[in-house]
Amino acid sequence: MTDLSAAHDAAVTDRMRLAGSAYSSDRDLAARQSLYRWQTPRYDLPGMVAEQLAGVQGRVVDVGCGNGRFVQRLREVRPDLGLLGLDIASGILAGVPGPVAVADATRLPLATGGVDAALALHMLYHVGDIPQAVRELSRVVAGDGLVIASTNSDRDKAELDELWQRAAGDVLGTGRGPARISLSARFSLEKAPAFLEEEFGSVRTIELPGTITVRDPGPVIAHMASYRAWADQHDVPFDATLERARTILLDHIARRGAFEVTCLGGILVCRR
Repeated sequence: MTDLSAAHDAAVTDRMRLAGSAYSSDRDLAARQSLYRWQTPRYDLPGMVAEQLAGVQGRVVDVGCGNGRFVQRLREVRPDLGLLGLDIASGILAGVPGPVAVADATRLPLATGGVDAALALHMLYHVGDIPQAVRELSRVVAGDGLVIASTNSDRDKAELDELWQRAAGDVLGTGRGPARISLSARFSLEKAPAFLEEEFGSVRTIELPGTITVRDPGPVIAHMASYRAWADQHDVPFDATLERARTILLDHIARRGAFEVTCLGGILVCRR
């Protein structure tokens, strides 16, 4: 889905929704992350980020660190770095190894040139003013300004979008239902370079294509259910659509042996 309507923007960027529901704990984020266990090839994203930081010494801030997946790995493999995790949702920070703080990506509580690298991983699409957040990332990094961002393609998981619309259409009796909300659409892999190039002279994209193969509906339904914070945006009974999707998946897997989802995400390595 690439519809960037005002309602879509407001829902994806609403701070009360993000902090109070979507990321009040790591339950839903963990459900989305867990789907990649069934992806081939498997990508070690925290390891890839660590590789990109190989030449960095000093301080690194993870803006929108979520449940701390990247912070945790960096603490293990780069204990020499001074790491700070920031997120707007205090609840999701509960299990993140400190120091951590609640902060807004458009007003980072850091001095100009105060860190040696910054991470913005699968989070800039949640920021209301993306250009301002990019300016803040550029402001706080010293030297050549290494920033590592990540997001998904507009084409990512198209099979899940199709599954949702088919299930929603069955529930509504309309043949094909409304599209499910897309979190990454505002800052997709296709759109991200234009935002980042406003501040960074070099933006290198590392694409990460893959295929998720499941032989049980559980992981897919858990992933779709993780969008519950935006259930009011789907214009369809959420739980009924999930149950219809489960039935469709069971039938598909019974006939074909598996259900496949095509993935495309990427990392963007930015320098001034």
